[in-house]
Amino acid sequence: MINLNEMKQLKKIEELLDFGVLNIDKPSGPTSFNISDYIRKKLNLKKTSHFGTLDPKVTGVLPIALGRACRLTGFFLGKNKSYIGIMRFHDDVEIEKVKKIIREKFLGEILQKPPVKSRVKRIERTRNVFRFEILEKKEKDFLFFTEVQGGTYIRKLIDDLGKEIGIGAHMLELRRTQAGIFDEDSKNYPLINLYDFDKAVEEYKKGSEDLLRDFIVPGEIISELHPIVEIKKDNLKQIFTGKPIHKKDLKKQESFRKDEILCVFCENKFVGIYKVVNQKDIFAKAEFVMQPIQ
Repeated sequence: MINLNEMKQLKKIEELLDFGVLNIDKPSGPTSFNISDYIRKKLNLKKTSHFGTLDPKVTGVLPIALGRACRLTGFFLGKNKSYIGIMRFHDDVEIEKVKKIIREKFLGEILQKPPVKSRVKRIERTRNVFRFEILEKKEKDFLFFTEVQGGTYIRKLIDDLGKEIGIGAHMLELRRTQAGIFDEDSKNYPLINLYDFDKAVEEYKKGSEDLLRDFIVPGEIISELHPIVEIKKDNLKQIFTGKPIHKKDLKKQESFRKDEILCVFCENKFVGIYKVVNQKDIFAKAEFVMQPIQ
């Protein structure tokens, strides 16, 4: 088991900036790319990226990867997301009728076609809706909470619900409260608004790194999503050049199914992300190797 807090304290601030994540509280207005680019420029980094796009008007949890942690983006995407929002129906409808339609048509596996303005191909795809609850009603406006599979379009979900009821509906407000392991309440991954981020950067540029350090989550957080495997240090130099991990490299015998994604460590140092191949004496091949900074 990796102790992330201990690892965070042992790292230099430069290491955290090279391989870390910020759990940003996105405001309404800018795009997700705008926020990512703003952080990149503020921290004078070569690269940043976000874990899952939010519409400009949508607020809430927007994890931003720093430096080499951008290589982890694909391993975070697709995880469950939670939202709270307000939808407005275009005619009066009883709350019980809405709840009934949700239970019958909008829970579990659903088919959803991406909206017209989306960048992905507009074909129907299966998505899972784990929770979709009406919290309260005020005239035509309904406060709701939903937990869905990553890649589910909430605006489209509301539009489809309105069409199913026969009166139409649209989303008024939406806030993402959780994106995978990142949420708005976690003490380990604090949600940071841009004002506090700016303040931390100002302090850092004046020589005080404490505030910024508190905000950055080590990139090794990926190990909370995928199993950890430890290897011996004998062939570490070759492994850092992309060499596959052989069964003899493992610290102890491991059994994982083919194509499973793993986090590989050596003496508490993150080596990279690997996919299990189980080909004769080869155990896994690299998806991303975290080469040491020279």
